[in-house]
Amino acid sequence: MTARRGAPARAGGDPSAQDRPLLTVEGLTKRYGARIGCADVGFMLWPGEVMGIVGESGSGKSTLLGCLAGHIAPDAGRVIFDTRDRGPRDVLAMPEPERRMLARTDWAFVHQNPRDGLRMGVSAGANVGERLMAVGARHYGQIRGAARDWMARVEIDVGRIDDRPSAFSGGMQQRLQIARNLVTGPRLVFMDEPTGGLDVSVQARLLDLLRGLVRGMGLSAVVVTHDLAVVRLLSDRLMVMQGGRVVEQGLTDQVLDDPQHGYTQLLVSSVLQV
Repeated sequence: MTARRGAPARAGGDPSAQDRPLLTVEGLTKRYGARIGCADVGFMLWPGEVMGIVGESGSGKSTLLGCLAGHIAPDAGRVIFDTRDRGPRDVLAMPEPERRMLARTDWAFVHQNPRDGLRMGVSAGANVGERLMAVGARHYGQIRGAARDWMARVEIDVGRIDDRPSAFSGGMQQRLQIARNLVTGPRLVFMDEPTGGLDVSVQARLLDLLRGLVRGMGLSAVVVTHDLAVVRLLSDRLMVMQGGRVVEQGLTDQVLDDPQHGYTQLLVSSVLQV
């Protein structure tokens, strides 16, 4: 099994599940005519592990994330998830209703622009509670209590539970989107540039929050970013993409401190020169 930096064991469930990957990706490929979105990508993600994916604009990292999360239909490959009740299953072969339920329960997706992950016309509390209702919660008091709890956990004043997200700053909107996603206790979170577009001070605060939540909940995550500081802080392992292909992968500190591929060396040196 691949070494991991302090990845916590998943609580409950089948004990043997700790000995097999939570997510197995095999030969994932997406083309747009002659252009390669991603090509023959494969990796394993273990329970409690965070995988970072980096590369310049157009490298294929966002296409790959979209294929993994089910937002984009790949041309080839398999995405095998270790489900709670039926063990490892190819998500791409699941019936659509089952995939939608998976996205509401064990999976979550944090968008770069929080407006893409929030309903701007309803209150902050309703945004958090809506995901609970999607999995069967009906008791108003319990739903509102969970919303208040999660707003506090992401450092939003619970007195603003009835305010709409449009009244929040960008950083608060992103924290609200995180609360909305994590309230159902997912096991796998996809993050697309989670700190992109935020001021540096807001980024730092959000990264500290994300790191605490990911480690505290024992979440597995796939994080796409162009910011090497983000993956340094959050990820256990790192994949570097160029032209739709993975050119280097390994433990995050190893890849960033001793890059082997020329493209990775350029990425790291460009950060050091800033």
